[in-house]
Amino acid sequence: MNIAIFTLGCKVNQVETQAMERELLRRGHTLTDFDGPADAYIVNTCTVTAVSDKKCRNIIRRARKNVPEAVVAVCGCYAQTEPEAVAKLGVDLISGSAGRLDFLDRLEELLRHRTAQVVAVDRALERRQFERLPAGSGQGRTRAMLKVEDGCANFCAYCIIPYARGPVRSLPLGEAVEQVRRLAQEGCREVVLTGIEISSWGRDLKTGEALADLIEGVCAAAPELRVRLGSLEPRTVTEEFCRRCAALPNLCPHFHLSLQSGCDATLARMNRRYDTARYWESVELLRGHFPDPGITTDLITGFPGETEEEFGRTMAFVERCAFTAMHVFPYSVRPGTPAASMPGQVPKEEKEARARRAIALGGELERRWLERQAGRRVEVLFEEEKGGLWQGHTPNYALVRAAGENLHNRTAQVSVTGAAGGVLIGTLLSAGD
Repeated sequence: MNIAIFTLGCKVNQVETQAMERELLRRGHTLTDFDGPADAYIVNTCTVTAVSDKKCRNIIRRARKNVPEAVVAVCGCYAQTEPEAVAKLGVDLISGSAGRLDFLDRLEELLRHRTAQVVAVDRALERRQFERLPAGSGQGRTRAMLKVEDGCANFCAYCIIPYARGPVRSLPLGEAVEQVRRLAQEGCREVVLTGIEISSWGRDLKTGEALADLIEGVCAAAPELRVRLGSLEPRTVTEEFCRRCAALPNLCPHFHLSLQSGCDATLARMNRRYDTARYWESVELLRGHFPDPGITTDLITGFPGETEEEFGRTMAFVERCAFTAMHVFPYSVRPGTPAASMPGQVPKEEKEARARRAIALGGELERRWLERQAGRRVEVLFEEEKGGLWQGHTPNYALVRAAGENLHNRTAQVSVTGAAGGVLIGTLLSAGD
């Protein structure tokens, strides 16, 4: 059958879609463009904000409109938390944020024998087992994402994800090592360890192992691979964590530390588990153990109760941290979370205005960081050709473009000559295999 997939949301959703794609191909199906004709359309949904929910509904309607007689199947976090709303959109199959292989089994059954609407959504908070899915980078991709953890137990005041994903579950270390070795054998050059909250990896395994043990094991299993980390909870970064990670030559010195706010009062209302002093400690530890690491972050503007003074503290803290890149989001009310009913809801126009100011500051900090790279020699893993130049990333996740030939999936030394538009420009010095 011809099957099209549309994915919304985070890297974990992307990993799970890649696994479904890999399994569908193994079963003999053909993957096709979502905007073209297909026998079935899969929508892998996100529910991190109310805006995400709206996007999901629009995509589901688009799928139904594309080919009215096709099977429309919906999975993911929005389907997990709002199956009744999804059902009203004329969907044939509704699953949640787990059981992807069972989901594909049901999809195949519907393709063979069309029946009444099928709803197969479990209770996320009762999950205890990590769902094993086929890992892979996808054809022609340089970088693969390996899902090593699922679930979250932090219950931040603005976030619905613990209810959509359930408690923490981890991929055992031995299985992670095995998958990384296979990815290396398939020609992958970089692997990203990802999950809903990878800092919690190992908590459920009761083996005494923590994230640093996983990182060491994966790096040792495939020393020819770059290993990159997904988003980290700031308290993960300790002296021991940095000492152990800095000893790993193939671990990329790029760390995404979620901040969300640079004001302690706002962080407390958000139910974040750290304050700015602890966050700053993490930043200093990383810069003390790694040469010029990439430190990136997320920021929410206009959280309930955030005053102009509190936002000013956030902006000052952001500048102090000198992030190399930032993702900025105006707060979006998510029904079902404590923050949705908090007093002091900030007007939409003010939330968006603060977001624009934060984005502008983030862009300036990124520009300063990139300009400091001029004259340096950097190692680049090239991924694709674009606009007549090859582009790829350094270990600390700066995007680099340079002229060359046949550089896909190859590492090269590049002399940086300047920066423009968020990209380093350089001259190719030498290329490896």
